[in-house]
Amino acid sequence: MVDDSLIEYPCDFPIKILGHTRAGFAQAILEVVQRHAPDFDGAAMEMKASKQGKYLSVTCVIRATSRAQLDNLYRELCDHPLVVMVL
Repeated sequence: MVDDSLIEYPCDFPIKILGHTRAGFAQAILEVVQRHAPDFDGAAMEMKASKQGKYLSVTCVIRATSRAQLDNLYRELCDHPLVVMVL
């Protein structure tokens, strides 16, 4: 079987999650990320508010070990009620 992924695993992989600014957003994202990347250090999360403060972006650089891991992480983040977009 040929892996059609252009990514070589393991690798550091940045994921940006955008949501409405509200209490608990970053913690909820951290819990999802750590379910799929247990070695992710929450202290490494980068957060940035939009100009008007309506949105908050959270960037997590995880150690990706497989495409399945990334697919499952993206799926759970995209399905999360607080998440607007995942890049």
